[in-house]
Amino acid sequence: MDLVIMGFKLFLLLEKILMLLPNKARKNFFTFLASLAYYLSSRYRNTGFVNLDFIYGDTLSHTQKKEIVKYSFRNLLLNFLHLMELRHISKDELAKKITIKNREIVDNVHAQNRAVIYVTSHYCAWELGGIGIGTFVEPLAAVFRKMKNREYEQWVLESRERFGNSSLEKRNVMRALISLVKKKMASGILIDTAMNQREGIEVDFLGKKVYQTPAPAYLARKYDAAIIPVVMLSKDEESYELVFFDEIVVEKTENEQEDIQKATQLQADWLGSLIYNQPKCWFWIHRRFKGEYPHIYKR
Repeated sequence: MDLVIMGFKLFLLLEKILMLLPNKARKNFFTFLASLAYYLSSRYRNTGFVNLDFIYGDTLSHTQKKEIVKYSFRNLLLNFLHLMELRHISKDELAKKITIKNREIVDNVHAQNRAVIYVTSHYCAWELGGIGIGTFVEPLAAVFRKMKNREYEQWVLESRERFGNSSLEKRNVMRALISLVKKKMASGILIDTAMNQREGIEVDFLGKKVYQTPAPAYLARKYDAAIIPVVMLSKDEESYELVFFDEIVVEKTENEQEDIQKATQLQADWLGSLIYNQPKCWFWIHRRFKGEYPHIYKR
């Protein structure tokens, strides 16, 4: 038997065992793994410190940066735990964990018979965020990047799609997104993944010039859709709040490129304000700036 398949079958066995345990025991197991990963994974640990040095310099102490990086590992493993639990939880059980704030923002867009493009990021409980929208607001098609391990990819997608969502592989995704918007259906797009000049347009993000996807702004402008930022927050890692933010309006002047640029910058500003307000909740251990500043990761 292929080692990858054998490893995945062992993983499924571990999942069955973990789901027999109480919630607290499962959480303790994953937070232990997060602590272990912090000390064993020098690559991702160093990436976290490099990113924080790059953005904050000496304005944060080493102790503060260490706390943030350690929490990035913890938050990643908690998101993984959410994926696992979503495969077994009922809709009623999920409803007990999630409240919704500013639902009227989405309702107003629907009343105008317009499609919603949800923009989100790797911030706090991002896996629960997509599920929360699809389960309690409206089904959405979320753009994802293909994974190397196809068995694990299928496992992840099954979790994300359990309550009605669907998934769109990132490669050549624009045609599918256009079709959704024309049908007044919802989509979800991450705006904080590393991107090159060919794919993105330049914005100011956390005080640095980076490339970010223009897709939400392009679609909203051309097809009169609404860009609504959304995030799933938590104060105790037990109960969660799905928070919708005001629509980012895309101007429609004679200068299409400038309109898209402005709206894309507003999305970067939204995410930047979240991160500056509570930096530990962002996913600092990914190489967000590798396309524009590759040298910082060569230390």
